Amino acid sequence: MTQRLDDTVPSSTDRHRALVIVAAGSGTRLGHGMPKAAVKITDRTVLDHALDAVTEDLDVDLIVLVLPQDAHSPHQLAPNGHNLGQRSRAVLTVSGGDTRTESVGSGVRAVQHHAEQQSWAGAVHVLIHDAARALTPTSVFSRVLDALDSGAVSVIPALPVTDTIKRVDASERVAQTVPRQDLRAVQTPQGFTLELLQRAFAHIEGLSEAEAAVLTDEAMIVEDLGETVTVVEGHPHALKITTSIDLTTVRALIAEYDESRDAASGHERSLTPTPSPAPDEEAVVPQLAVPRVGIGHDVHAFAPVEEPTELWLAGLHWPGERGLAGHSDADPVAHAACAALFSAAGLGDLGTHFGADTIGTSRAQYKGASGVVLLAEAARIVRDAGFRIGSVTVQFIGNRPKFASRRQEAENVLSDAASAPVAVSATTSDGLGFTGRGEGIMATATAVLY
Repeated sequence: MTQRLDDTVPSSTDRHRALVIVAAGSGTRLGHGMPKAAVKITDRTVLDHALDAVTEDLDVDLIVLVLPQDAHSPHQLAPNGHNLGQRSRAVLTVSGGDTRTESVGSGVRAVQHHAEQQSWAGAVHVLIHDAARALTPTSVFSRVLDALDSGAVSVIPALPVTDTIKRVDASERVAQTVPRQDLRAVQTPQGFTLELLQRAFAHIEGLSEAEAAVLTDEAMIVEDLGETVTVVEGHPHALKITTSIDLTTVRALIAEYDESRDAASGHERSLTPTPSPAPDEEAVVPQLAVPRVGIGHDVHAFAPVEEPTELWLAGLHWPGERGLAGHSDADPVAHAACAALFSAAGLGDLGTHFGADTIGTSRAQYKGASGVVLLAEAARIVRDAGFRIGSVTVQFIGNRPKFASRRQEAENVLSDAASAPVAVSATTSDGLGFTGRGEGIMATATAVLY
């Protein structure tokens, strides 16, 4: 539905503009074991790239960053190289909630409180933007703001749907082919008057949990109020980063551009800011792939005699040997290799990605998974973060089993899992320590990434 816009356009002195950037997502489906907005796209985070669109031309008076509730996020997501406080613009940071609606509500309340403190008069226009749409161009923000200035109370950017859409029944059979000429794929930023947003959140608080659950964004709440939502043109680059495939697509879009330092390229903003050359610099010096090295340790005790288990070590089953106690299959070689990969990439540790209590995500599907499965997933996570695995080397310390005859077999299994060279060696501790006393096995791994 298209709303008729008023002829009177408010001047900048008659209205104020606020931008709420929602960056509170845990990133569970992205699989990096950290808040999605903190994941690196290039050498800069998802949030950094999202903030590139916030230029002075937008004339935004207030920016509210809605971050995860954990204590590390404000530091981890500190904008890198952005002068967000330019001119008299205010920047606030608030904590999000468990749902998108709760996070946006937190941001809107911050806008309302700031407007009251500053005694803002006239209209207050609020943009709600997902940081996960990191490449949204400035022009999309401008189109939404222009529509609000022209009298709209609720505005969404959208693109025509190009795929054929089917409605299916409970038996996964096609019930209907939906005509797509009237369908649109909705993006952000979505724009509203502050007064309408306040009514929208008051409305959703009065709904049941089931009724509220189907209203997945602010425009849907406004629709449920019976208000008109105006549609403006979106942009193909405003795709949402949800899975590793989305992240790969965004990186490919950035790589596609030849980011020169002049505006003649025709692009709206620099996707990968390039430092200005030194005055005496005559040529661009190519960047070398600098290796990153990580170290990982893992230790497992032998299982009690009264609770015997099978031994899995270096990706291999060792029949007749006393097994180890611990998570997964208690394979210290595979676990140490995972830890070294995460260490080199700066992506946390085993607990971050596979533990039962992680920062923002619990990956139940990996409960009890073998060390080889975990290694394959660790390698995928590291590659999705933009790294190439050069090699992994693991040495385990223990009195048994005798390893030399199965070294090549183990290296083949682990290399296949990591899709990269993995070398394994074994040694003893000459009777010293818990490994010398035959109480367990320790492994140390080193990973080299580029």
